[in-house]
Amino acid sequence: MKHTLAILCFLLLALSASAERVKVRLFSNNSIDLINISFDLGTYDIQGSDTIVEAAVGNDKSVELTPAGRKVHLAINGYDYGNHTSVNFLATDTACILCLNPRNLKQRTYEGNLQVTVGKNGKLLLINDVEFETYIAGVVQSEIYGDQADIFRVQAIISRTWALKNINKHASEGYNFCDQVHCQAYLNRCVRPDIMLGTMMSSGMTIVDSLGHLIETPFHANSGGQTANSEDVWRSAVPYLRSVPDTFSYHMRQSEWVKVVNEDKWLNYFSSKHKLDTHNDSIRNELLTFSQSTRKVRICGIPLTRVRTDFQLRSTFFSVLYDSAAHRVTLSGHGFGHGVGLSQEGTIRMVGLGYSYDSIIRHYYTGAAVHYDEAHPHTYVENYIQKIAQIIEEDKSAATRSVSKKDDWLGRLFRIRDREEREEVYDPKTDDLDEDWLYDW
Repeated sequence: MKHTLAILCFLLLALSASAERVKVRLFSNNSIDLINISFDLGTYDIQGSDTIVEAAVGNDKSVELTPAGRKVHLAINGYDYGNHTSVNFLATDTACILCLNPRNLKQRTYEGNLQVTVGKNGKLLLINDVEFETYIAGVVQSEIYGDQADIFRVQAIISRTWALKNINKHASEGYNFCDQVHCQAYLNRCVRPDIMLGTMMSSGMTIVDSLGHLIETPFHANSGGQTANSEDVWRSAVPYLRSVPDTFSYHMRQSEWVKVVNEDKWLNYFSSKHKLDTHNDSIRNELLTFSQSTRKVRICGIPLTRVRTDFQLRSTFFSVLYDSAAHRVTLSGHGFGHGVGLSQEGTIRMVGLGYSYDSIIRHYYTGAAVHYDEAHPHTYVENYIQKIAQIIEEDKSAATRSVSKKDDWLGRLFRIRDREEREEVYDPKTDDLDEDWLYDW
């Protein structure tokens, strides 16, 4: 069994990179004063400060954590375990899943280890210590929708590239990334085997510029039909972040939007905040008839990025339709997001049309290329991909069956591996045996 564990650890590492594990702050936009933690799969050792207080805790236990001054108060199944500088949940094997239930917030599940301390604000600070590729799969699930493996492969490549280039973004705070769009959304562990399949299909792949350096890989929901130059949104012109036509983003979920604004509010915004003379016929006419068939950067000299922020618009790619009778303007917009780099809905359309994952990346990142690291353990990854594909096929052939926690793809992967090591043939139609779930790691 130790051999199986070693192989799986290899498979879940960031095989193309120097990063093997990362620390991610969870619920980083929330103030947490109470959290209940339970265990969906595998067992955990619970460490209070530097001492193990409970070993091999499984799904028969429930943990409650609350701040107590600068320390964390720990209770397990209602029993008081005192206050600790930190409380750590240490996974006893690779297939371990934590269920996090903060008060008044939606439940999430994560793999790997968890450290809980009290932050400067007196609230609980949660950091997930997790395998890099497991983190990437969670990001892919949080960042994009779809049902085809190459959609997830593209998102995994750009998310991996971003993470490696920005690996120390929060180093001064004791972790690598937060779980919000300030870094990349990481709102749950990967619960879908097809997303993990797409992620693993991208193993060893990053995006580099003409000099072989990792690029920045900004992405957005929908370009509206044309991406934006980096300097039109941020300060610097970047050679691989050029505006390109993007008809693939048409007719998708977030390709069009409309916002109606009172005429006085629209004009007063420019006169009061930007000191424009809106009584001047030329200025007034431009503000009320502004049109973009292709992307522009300014309206009456005012950056559209400012207008988008102040009016909370979905994009800067909009035109103004004036209704003089109703004294209102309608902002008719295209796309969703800053518009720089890859359009996610454009990617979904391109995959559906049969474009390859690398041609999609080249379309959105001008002059960039996908770099494949030949040094990563290819055989292990291929074996892992085959097993995930097997699980997906099983799901398709048994779509109406009832699902339990034991049907989670990660648990099923370990069950297949366990039976194979015992030289048994795995038959998904056969009832599970109790010993299938008694691992001796």
